[in-house]
Amino acid sequence: MSLTFTTAAAIAAPMSLWLAGSIPDRFADRDGARLARLANGATWLAFGFALTTLALHGFGPAESFTLFAIGLPFDSGALALSIHVDAVTVIMLTLVALVGAIVSNYARNYMAGDAHEGRFHRRLLMTLASILTLIVSGNLLMFLGAWIATSLSLHRLLLFYPERPGAVLAAHKKFVFSRIGDLSLALAVLLVGATLHTLELSDIQAAMATLDGPLPVPLQWAAWLVVLSAALKCAQFPFHGWLIQVMEAPTPVSALLHAGIVNAGAFLVIRFSPLMSVSGPALEALALIGLTTLTIASLVMLTQTSIKVSLAWSTSAQMGFMLLEAGLGLYSLALLHLVAHSLYKAHAFLAAGSSVDGFRAPTPQLAATEPKPWHWLAAFQGALLMTLIAGWLFGIDPVQEPALIVTGAIVAVAVAQLLLQSLRLADDGALLVRASALGALVCLGYFALHAAFEWAIADSVRPVAASSGPLEPVLALAILAVFIGLILIQHLFGRLGTSWRQTIQVHLYNGLYVDVLVTRLILRLWPPRRAPVMA
Repeated sequence: MSLTFTTAAAIAAPMSLWLAGSIPDRFADRDGARLARLANGATWLAFGFALTTLALHGFGPAESFTLFAIGLPFDSGALALSIHVDAVTVIMLTLVALVGAIVSNYARNYMAGDAHEGRFHRRLLMTLASILTLIVSGNLLMFLGAWIATSLSLHRLLLFYPERPGAVLAAHKKFVFSRIGDLSLALAVLLVGATLHTLELSDIQAAMATLDGPLPVPLQWAAWLVVLSAALKCAQFPFHGWLIQVMEAPTPVSALLHAGIVNAGAFLVIRFSPLMSVSGPALEALALIGLTTLTIASLVMLTQTSIKVSLAWSTSAQMGFMLLEAGLGLYSLALLHLVAHSLYKAHAFLAAGSSVDGFRAPTPQLAATEPKPWHWLAAFQGALLMTLIAGWLFGIDPVQEPALIVTGAIVAVAVAQLLLQSLRLADDGALLVRASALGALVCLGYFALHAAFEWAIADSVRPVAASSGPLEPVLALAILAVFIGLILIQHLFGRLGTSWRQTIQVHLYNGLYVDVLVTRLILRLWPPRRAPVMA
């Protein structure tokens, strides 16, 4: 296709950041305040280009533009600088550009007066430019290059304070896992190119749509490699430790990492949906990985006393939930979850300093006794009824969309938790009414947003064909058991004996010590080099 205003705006978004961040480090620190203003202006300009792309393209048919291409040997496609704009592109481009502009604006005050203020803003610009390039990439080798550039740019931000041993160790662990993920993705790209003879996203989608018979073995391996790369990028168990320990970095870096970069694993799976939707076991494995991480991280998060550490465990759990949704083939819900999580987590980290004010605010007092059996029965019956009515209003078919029924049941469990808390409040019937109304709105909003995102990205992803594999009912039951178990543990954990409860809390507080073993293994096989201290 020829260059259009839409593809030009999509190119301009990352290019504005690449140009602003091209200043060498030795010049960046000479006038840090001026570079901070330049960086802030560039990020808002990139957001303007992203909004322009959204306004011009909307959720219409995909558009592509190739600047140039170099053919690869063995008929395995071409290395091309190409842009691919579809509904997923415009949603992600607008989201990340907005989060980047907000983080840059916050960092302008946060880093004011630092000796290396200019260097920080330059590295922030390079990281944001890499992410936006990743989003608009239309060629898998270009996608891979932006994927690696994002990781390396973030690594430099994580080492902004190289004199802190904790920061160096966490960054090194993340560096090791990222290199394994990069290698996995590179092998997946090579297998796709060698099998389909193209590396263009639009051509891959067309080729997979016409593929007959079982999935070729090289593409099966490629799907498993994508799963590994996504799990490593999203800090899934047991590769999660670095995400918990990168709090030594400046707060703007934590906000950008948790609100944007760590989501790249889910974006990877969505981008590879033409392959992943027919991969079968690989997609189920992704769901199991997400469910395992979600369970462990949710339990550990309840024992944390640090706000930022608790938020980090929350991110790990949310990434697990996101990959679980993608593993169930619910790409629209995974993308909706990604958008909501990014906005929430950016606010949570940037406002972490004022979280103490929330503890000073008056809160309703729960009854001293544990919930009675009729409380549980009423809460779950009410939540289930709300969910069924909302699903019926939006025409949910359990035969055509069995995975959506599972996630709908998860919403019912969440609403039951809300109703259960309101039932425990003594002599406050008005609050129960408000909680019931809020629960109904949650159910309606859930299915409404799912329908909206499903419509928006219908032409951008390949749906998963309905199947009846032996693992599917087991996985569905496991998902329901986990969410019901988590709500039971939260309410009944206090009934355990003091010694048992304290022992479990200590083990959970330390993350079941899994990361200790992983850290020892990394230090033995790939010890870190001491990071140079910035002059």
